[in-house]
Amino acid sequence: MIFIDGNNLKIEDVYAVAVKNEKIGVSDEVVKCVVKSQKKLKELVNKGGVIYGVNTGFGSLLNVRISQSDVLDLQKNLIRSHSSGTGHPLEREYVRAMMVVRLNSLCKGYSAVSPELIAHAMEFINRDITPFVPRYGSVGASGDLAPLAHVALTLMGEGEVFFNGKIMAASQALEETGLKPYSFLEKEGVAFINGTSTISGILAVNLHRSMDVLRNAILSAAISFEGLKGTRRAYTPWAVESRPHKGQIAIARNFLKLIDGSRIIEKSTKDKVQDPYSLRCIPQVYGAVLDTLKYAQSVLTTEINSATDNPLVGDDEVISVGNFHGEPVALVSDFVAIAMTDLGNMIERRLARITDENLSGLPPFLVENSGLNSGYMIPQYTAAALCNRNKTLCFPSSADSIPTSANQEDHVSMGTNAAIKLSEIVENVKQIVSVEFLLGSQSLEFASDEPSPVVRKLYTEIRKKVARLTADRPPYTDIQTLSRMIDDGTFTRVQLPQI
Repeated sequence: MIFIDGNNLKIEDVYAVAVKNEKIGVSDEVVKCVVKSQKKLKELVNKGGVIYGVNTGFGSLLNVRISQSDVLDLQKNLIRSHSSGTGHPLEREYVRAMMVVRLNSLCKGYSAVSPELIAHAMEFINRDITPFVPRYGSVGASGDLAPLAHVALTLMGEGEVFFNGKIMAASQALEETGLKPYSFLEKEGVAFINGTSTISGILAVNLHRSMDVLRNAILSAAISFEGLKGTRRAYTPWAVESRPHKGQIAIARNFLKLIDGSRIIEKSTKDKVQDPYSLRCIPQVYGAVLDTLKYAQSVLTTEINSATDNPLVGDDEVISVGNFHGEPVALVSDFVAIAMTDLGNMIERRLARITDENLSGLPPFLVENSGLNSGYMIPQYTAAALCNRNKTLCFPSSADSIPTSANQEDHVSMGTNAAIKLSEIVENVKQIVSVEFLLGSQSLEFASDEPSPVVRKLYTEIRKKVARLTADRPPYTDIQTLSRMIDDGTFTRVQLPQI
């Protein structure tokens, strides 16, 4: 069980809840902190204070006063009206991720919600009731209003959910589990939906996956490096460390471990002066990707442990603040998208080289009797197509802003679109890595010397499930197999790069 307290949630925790179905809980101390904030709000309301989202309208309607008799209906109406998303539903893992991030934020004690709201939402996570959340509709400020409203709607027993393998009315799922619909109290509706939790949840899952893809990309690169008879001269430690970027140094050190003991590389290091960039500059390019992911992790870790709704309740005042603006995580979502796109670009250049007999010294398209056999001609096309798709997707969403709410909200982050685009890019790069495992292992069939022990083990794992290509067969099934092997950790169990 993952215990949330508003301050110590890790990206790995979000992934564990979202993907690995870990349950969540809160401590008694957290409950006390939440209750304190709620009591403070009630005191301020009872003193006659005008508080945004409690006894006023929302957005450009902030100057409309709401009577005391209508304050609870205000929260219900907010949730219903803001449930305005469209498109295919977000994946289950992303909805679970955004929910745990949202609850962690509410646990900080600045949102004036009740422990009952947090407990009710936790039941949805722990009982595997997943709200139906349409993919599009958030501009990333004021928070992720539409997607979070769809979640809140189901807590009220309205809208739809995925439960027991099917989609059903939220009211039916509540009835089957014995849960009661939740009635949002003063401020609770706006507190729940006004935050950056959708951006952050999707980004958390895909940062975790990006690191896994990068680790596998280091391994697949080592196989291609052997197949293309690279030289390790450019990996000489003092030369690499003369430009002391942390990522560059880490990648080079790991790569040397992967190719250590290779007779292929020992010979080519004696014979060759230098390699093309797609071999020689792996530390520089992969290192830059690693540094980007590390930076994004630091930003996201801060974000998922922040109070991001509006207004916030302090010890003696309520402040309308801008923490709901998704710019920090919007920018890093775009940054990671660019980095992962370029990772795929470099891999594709090796695939082009390894299938070109004029550059590789290998049989055309890595198959004997070429001409009759096309071999692995088309997997490189597939990688090229995926790279093109990624280049289209990595245009930064955060470069755009379209004012909303009658220009009261006149600059927005578009961060949710950035995070959604990133999710497709990460999957595409994983497929490109799968193609490199496929072609790299085939290139070793024509090696005259022994690769390193690590590369030999990687090759052996591949050959357990993907046979050597001797005559044309559909490569798509092999690519799918290798993609599943990435997912189940087959290759990183052989050697886990320490990055």
